[in-house]
Parts: sequence; C-alpha cells; structure tokens
Amino acid sequence: MTEEPKYQKQKEWLQKIFSRWMAVWAVVKDKLAFMSAIDPRRYIKILDWYIIKKFIGHYFFSIVLIIAIAIVIDFNTNLPKYTQYHAPMRAIIFDYYANFIPYYANLFSPLFVFIAVIFFTSKLAENSEIISILAAGVSFKRLMRPYMISCILISALSFYLSAFVIPHGNVIRQNFESQYRNSKKRTTADNVQLQVDKGVIAFMQHYDNNSKRGYGFLLDKYDGKKLVSHMTAMDIQYDTISDSKYHWTVTSWKIRDMQGMREHITSGLKMDTLIQMEPADLVYSKGQQETFTSPELRDYISKQINRGSGNVVQYQVEYHKRIASSFASFILTIIGLSLASRKRKGGMGLYLGIGLALSFTYILLQTVSATFAIKADAPPMLAAWIPNMLFAIVAYLCYRKAPN
Repeated sequence: MTEEPKYQKQKEWLQKIFSRWMAVWAVVKDKLAFMSAIDPRRYIKILDWYIIKKFIGHYFFSIVLIIAIAIVIDFNTNLPKYTQYHAPMRAIIFDYYANFIPYYANLFSPLFVFIAVIFFTSKLAENSEIISILAAGVSFKRLMRPYMISCILISALSFYLSAFVIPHGNVIRQNFESQYRNSKKRTTADNVQLQVDKGVIAFMQHYDNNSKRGYGFLLDKYDGKKLVSHMTAMDIQYDTISDSKYHWTVTSWKIRDMQGMREHITSGLKMDTLIQMEPADLVYSKGQQETFTSPELRDYISKQINRGSGNVVQYQVEYHKRIASSFASFILTIIGLSLASRKRKGGMGLYLGIGLALSFTYILLQTVSATFAIKADAPPMLAAWIPNMLFAIVAYLCYRKAPN
C-alpha cells in the first residue's frame, strides 16, 4: 500500500516531462514549417527528374565528344614541338592535357549547354513527347523548370571551376607551353616604375622574374609634394620562402632622409625590408589574369587602382566575365528549348546548326567585347555583360514564339 503513492508520483512526473517535451516539439515543428517550402522534393517531380537526367547526361556527353576531338587535333598540331623540345609523356598528360580539358570545357560551356538542349529536346519533340506533355496541361513555363534547375547546377559548377580551380591549372599549363612549346613568356621588365603605397614610388632599371631579382633600385617617399626620403640599392631580391608577402632584401643600399635643410645618410651592404610590391606587380605576361583566382583578382584590382595603375582593365574584364559566363547557360537554354520544342520535318539538323551558330556568335562576341574594353577603355563590367544583354533579348523573342 505504501508503494502505490510512490509509483503514482513517478508516473505523474513522467507524464509531466513528456507533455513538456511535446510542447517544445510543437513549437520547434511550427518554427521549422518553412523548411518544407525549400524541400527539393516539393518541386522536382518524375517529369523533372527525367528531363534533368537527359540534360546533364547530354551535356557531359557533348563535352567528352568535342574535347576528345580537340585533344586529337591539338596533339597532332603540336607533336613536332613536343619532339623538338623533348617533352616527357608524363608532363604532356598531367601538366598540359589534365589542365587543357577543364579550361576549354569551361570556356565552351555555353556551347555544350546549347548543343545538349538542342539535341535531346529535338529528340523529345520528334517522339511527340513535348506534344504529350503540353497536351496533358503542363504549361511551357512549367516545362522550363527542370531546364532551369539543370542550369543552376551547371552554372554553379562552371563558376566554381573558373573562380577557384582552373586558375591553378592555368599556371601549370602556361609553364608547360613556355617550356615545351616555345610560347615565349615575358620574364623581364625594364624601367619599371610604380606607386607601392601612398606617397611611395619605386623604380627599377631592370627586373628578372626568373630569379626574382631587380637591379638599379630606387625608392622615394613624399610628404605631399616634398621628398622626405630617397633610397638607392644596387639590387633587390624577393624572398620567395617567407611565410608572408612583400619581403625583399636590398644590397649595397643607401638612404638619404631629408630633415629640413639637412639630410641624414645611412648605408649598408645588405638589409631585409618590407616593400608593398611583389613580382606579379612588376612583370605582366599574356594570360596572366587567367592564373588568378577570383578573390586574388579582386584584391589585385583593388590594389592596382589604389596605386593609380591603368593596367587593370584586362583583370577587371576577366573578373566580370567569370560571373557573366555563368549566367549564359540560362539564356542559351531558353533559346535552345524555344527553338527545339516544336516538332517539324527535317529532324534536329536545322536546330543543331542554329545552336552552333548562336553559341559561336556568343563566344565571338565575348572575345570582341573584351578586346574592345581593353583597347578602347570601355567600362569592363559593361563589356563583360554585353553578350548576355543581347542574347537575353534573343531569348525573350524566342520564348514568345515558343509552343504553348
């Protein structure tokens, strides 16, 4: 009899704990209700999975097919040079072609997207699958959903590769070309002058990027228009093993500090110093902007603008082009879907020809607008986005005439 009240209290205590947990769970469940709105399964149905698999599969198939042909042509073209400069097979495969493939696959990604859309959408239309989908009450706008989802995946992959992965491979590929294909890479500079900091001007008579050494070095510091310090050095060597940047070693140096009507002179044989410049600031080689990741490009552009340098347009164009190219997949997909979704006699040949023509026009327009920005001092951001703007108009006109 004495144990019954004890068990009763334990039962009441457990019920109270359980009811509190249920109340907490109800609150949490209510707060997390919005998660269902972003659940992919809510938007991706069987039809969507079917089209996404077709899209992604044909996209990678077109990459493999065209890049394989490009590799064969490139290898046959450069085989005499590989033989002349005794390029090892390991370097050809892993240093050159292992970086050649992602570079050109990403460069021509809009072309591969267009070919993939034209190819499998024309097959769907030829088999009357598009007609059946539209006849079942699915609108053309709803039909575009799996295409846009595929574009999101492809664009995200393309931007990640171009912004973070491919630049590191471009360094290896360009070094290989310089060594084994006689693609002369600029490694020296004469009479280099640049502003390394506010009121600080550096000058070198000659700089060799291979040894990271400069000769005939001058460093002047100004307070407004007044010279306050003048440094000269026989040569200057960049510290490549330092954990941080901007470490230089000057030899046979002399510093003249201006103090009113007097000057204080100090000199020495060797001195380690920090100067806000690095080898990339001194020598520019063709395609150098392609070797920087997007964060490095952004920092380099900001640094060069603060220095008052005018040699930043090609870097700005490259930075904005990486972003603009990622959106090209959406525009070209809308054009391809609008053209190929209508069933016509003659198969996909006409659509494939139009797709190739439009894709190559887009890539050509990208190159022309980038060159125009560099040569004519046009706004880099506008130059990078001009192809997208023009083709967005084409996409809208095609969409308006698409079957509904």
